[in-house]
Amino acid sequence: MKLIFHHMRKYLKSISLGMSLKLLATMAELMLPYILEHMIDNVVPLGEMGRIFLWGFLMILTALACWILNMLANRNAVKNAHFVSYDIRRALFNKTANLSGTVFDSYGLPSLTSRMTSDSYNVQSCVQSIQTLCVRAPIMMIGGIAVTMTMDPVLSGILCVMLPILLAVVLLVSRHGIPLYTRVQDRLDDVVRIMRENITGIRVVKALSKTDYERRRFYRANDAMVKQDIKASAIMSVPGPFMQTCLNIGLTLVVFVGAVRVNNGQIKPGVILAFLTYFNLILQSVMALNRMFMMISKASASADRIASVLAAREDQPVLSEDEAEHLEEPAPFIRFRHVNFRYSPALADDSENFAGGEQEQCLYDIDFSINRGESLGIIGPTGCGKTTIVNLLMRFYDVEDGAVFVDGRDVRTYEKDELHRKFGVVFQNDLIFHDTLRRNISFGRDIDEEGLQTAVSDAMAAEFVSKLDEGLDYMADVKGANLSGGQKQRILIARALAANPEILILDDSSSALDYKTDAALRTAITRHHGDSTIIMVAQRVSSIQNMTNILVLDNGRAIGYGSHEHLLATCPPYQEIYHAQMGEL
Repeated sequence: MKLIFHHMRKYLKSISLGMSLKLLATMAELMLPYILEHMIDNVVPLGEMGRIFLWGFLMILTALACWILNMLANRNAVKNAHFVSYDIRRALFNKTANLSGTVFDSYGLPSLTSRMTSDSYNVQSCVQSIQTLCVRAPIMMIGGIAVTMTMDPVLSGILCVMLPILLAVVLLVSRHGIPLYTRVQDRLDDVVRIMRENITGIRVVKALSKTDYERRRFYRANDAMVKQDIKASAIMSVPGPFMQTCLNIGLTLVVFVGAVRVNNGQIKPGVILAFLTYFNLILQSVMALNRMFMMISKASASADRIASVLAAREDQPVLSEDEAEHLEEPAPFIRFRHVNFRYSPALADDSENFAGGEQEQCLYDIDFSINRGESLGIIGPTGCGKTTIVNLLMRFYDVEDGAVFVDGRDVRTYEKDELHRKFGVVFQNDLIFHDTLRRNISFGRDIDEEGLQTAVSDAMAAEFVSKLDEGLDYMADVKGANLSGGQKQRILIARALAANPEILILDDSSSALDYKTDAALRTAITRHHGDSTIIMVAQRVSSIQNMTNILVLDNGRAIGYGSHEHLLATCPPYQEIYHAQMGEL
């Protein structure tokens, strides 16, 4: 709850105004039964129509004031709740966008998604109820008891006996709410994960006729969430029926005891009517407190999950020059110096939710250098560590041993934006956004029309773009669903080339291109981006054979390094790949 109250402070004036309006509305509502009792017992018996109309008009004004004040207070509460949840979502998005790869992996995308959506919604509902129920329910309960005490202490004693019992039940049940709803949200993470996997891979699921299999997998996760939610809701719903029973018993007692006292001349009939109204209002306020505690239990669990991400410690601090590793002079532009690395989930507060465990080492003693303007090809079987090298170079993860240098500096000494501005990158399975091709390529950067057209031409995308009626203003569907695989890759390459980066990384970015287009692409990059240092991860020897050097990986180890000709002469695994692809075996 600290997270919620922290963000509510920003809107303290508006929240205070809304709660004050709610307080006035509740006090006006408390006056209505009192006015009604006075009319029945003191005004109507006099038979003076003028006085009856006067008190009736006062009652109408009080009801009208109650309605207007409640409306203003509720609208203000909704507005403030939206503002608080907006700030929390923005803070969560900013934090998530800057998490290191290690911390991001430890939470997982489905969990982060549900924290951004359902958890933030629970917080929003709680903030709204704090401004309304938290004011109305206690004031109605305490004020109602105070008013009834002035009317008849005996009937009021019925309330005073029942309320402590009701409050004890509410508090006892609410204590168990937070851990129960935390587990509900964890089960929701599983549902979101399976839904995301199926939506993303729907074509694979259909192609392999695994719709029924995935349906059963989703049902199991959904059933687990529903069972946990039912368990939590069942426990949290216990006070409701109990309160209703107490309400009925209390009303019966009020009518019975009140009738006896009226018959004995100790009170007037209007008091019973007022008491029934007050008793109903007070018991409803206690039930409202139960709903409020349920909301707070959900919101507290959700706020803890959100706060855990916001408080995730920074595991990639920017090092000073004294703390960093140093290179001998003259320093190459890019240097991997005896790098070892394994993926690890150890940093998130709730890392037990991470699907993996301690990971096997995936890079062993990787050591190579690239001078400015040179090129490096990386080749090897799937899972050998090719993309991991790219991740370490851009400092999405930190090395376990050794060091990575860019432009003579340890990458850990760079601010993230300073480092990433040096790169133009096309990753495996990179993303086309639901936007125009123009904005997909420029991507919020200040790139003029000439630069865009040059990038499109160099990426071999000009031919198909020119055939589109809208040209670069053509709207791409989500994930580029209305583009072919080759078209998507060419748009992504154009995005990487558009800013003329110092370092161009192409991670298996030409797999959907035919050999002719791939060759033309490499020629254009060499001709127009010769000053860039190029790193190309590929499965085809033809894509990298003209690189200055080629790194051959197998199971995280470098088993060959040098030019194409050198590797053909000295590296049997590379020879095998080359002959197999060139049809010489």
